[in-house]
Amino acid sequence: MSDDENKLIAERRAKLDKLRGGTPFPNDFRRDALADQLLTAYGDRPTEWFDKNVIRVKVGGRMLAKRVMGKASFAKIADRTGQIQIFAQSEPLGASYEEFKSWDVGDVLGAEGALFKTKTGELSVRADKLRLLVKSLRPLPDKWHGLADQEIRYRQRYVDLIVSPQSAQVFKTRTRVIKYLRDFLDAQDFLEVETPMMQTIAGGAVARPFVTHHNALDMDLYLRIAPELFLKRLLVGGFERVYEINRNFRNEGMSTRHNPEFTMLELYQAYADFSDFMSLVERMCQGLCDTVLGSRRVEYQGEVYDFAQPFRRVTIEDLLVHFNPGIERAKLRDVEYLRGYCDRLGIAYLPGDGAGKLQFDMFEKTAEHRLLQPTFVYAYPAEVSPLARRNDSDPFITDRFEFFVGGRELANGFSELNDPEDQAERFKQQLARKEAGDLEAMQYDADYIRALEYGMPPAAGLGVGIDRLVMLLTNSPSIRDVLLFPHMRPE
Repeated sequence: MSDDENKLIAERRAKLDKLRGGTPFPNDFRRDALADQLLTAYGDRPTEWFDKNVIRVKVGGRMLAKRVMGKASFAKIADRTGQIQIFAQSEPLGASYEEFKSWDVGDVLGAEGALFKTKTGELSVRADKLRLLVKSLRPLPDKWHGLADQEIRYRQRYVDLIVSPQSAQVFKTRTRVIKYLRDFLDAQDFLEVETPMMQTIAGGAVARPFVTHHNALDMDLYLRIAPELFLKRLLVGGFERVYEINRNFRNEGMSTRHNPEFTMLELYQAYADFSDFMSLVERMCQGLCDTVLGSRRVEYQGEVYDFAQPFRRVTIEDLLVHFNPGIERAKLRDVEYLRGYCDRLGIAYLPGDGAGKLQFDMFEKTAEHRLLQPTFVYAYPAEVSPLARRNDSDPFITDRFEFFVGGRELANGFSELNDPEDQAERFKQQLARKEAGDLEAMQYDADYIRALEYGMPPAAGLGVGIDRLVMLLTNSPSIRDVLLFPHMRPE
């Protein structure tokens, strides 16, 4: 903190000390109008209209600007809907006007008076009552530059939201996105549920979990990496359409796309398959664009993505051939051939990795970042899809897809594996991978196998990354831009 800033804070503390003889933080002021409501109702009224119609209002908010001109002054205050101008004069306000002149930008105030329009046509409140509600002790950033330091924007989001309407709009859009998803699924008879966030077994995804400890039970628990296995238990129980908008926790690195705590939409539907869910994702995304953006042309970081056209559908093996000229399609399931290709690409692998894992690693290295327009990639190898149903005609692959836009995965879905013996065998394969050093491999969930033995109806499941979806729809380059309080190293 600079010496100048320390001096300003000291001056404001001295002002607060003078207020402490009375009630320095009153809580008896009540607004009866908001800025946007007033602008909508009266913003287009001509100046002379206010001479004949007296509209008295009580407004309140944070003072973002102040201009003192002797016996008359202007201030801009902001509430949750926008900004409104306050006009203050010495004559009607008396002593409170002199107090107002000592108030600082950042203070929270309440004003009461009649609406009018200035000579420049700006709707304003001619205050005849003015009160200081909160004394701000720290100065706001310069209004022309705002919070230029990106790290401070993330650490002090409360300041960022005050000085940056664009940042605030991102989070309002995020709320609209989640509301749309709920409305979309509720309209199709999906039931919203809640499942445990602390689990005895970290299941439902291939990821490294966070470990915590329950003192009373003296046992380790895991913060959930996914709610999948609990949601599918509900399918067994007869809840045929369920969803959860949930927080997941994965003990992985942080980047512009990754935060250890993130939000997912997961949904499951009985008597549906992966192709049904590809169609559902397409309808859902198009409706989301219509509702939130008013257009199916999505601009993101200088690129335009077209959500109006039917989304492309292509297999992993087709993409490997397309993006790796010279690769032999006939050898795409030959482990030794794929190892040699991975060596040339600089892709590391474990001794036990089969053709499916090698294919997947090659896809991530050579193809994923090139999938710009909305694209469904399907036919994932069973080796990297331990919870997905095998394809009836080709057991090497599963009926699984991932959805990509701008080179980023936004959703993952598949026809669900409901054969308890096949699932048990795949859990055993995951255990072998864990013993071989794969920290992200799944654990064996005996209770989930027991649930499947009661019979889970044929079904499809889907996970959608809310944070990445909001990034796309708000043109935000980093996941931290769409998280109110992203994880940061301690200062």
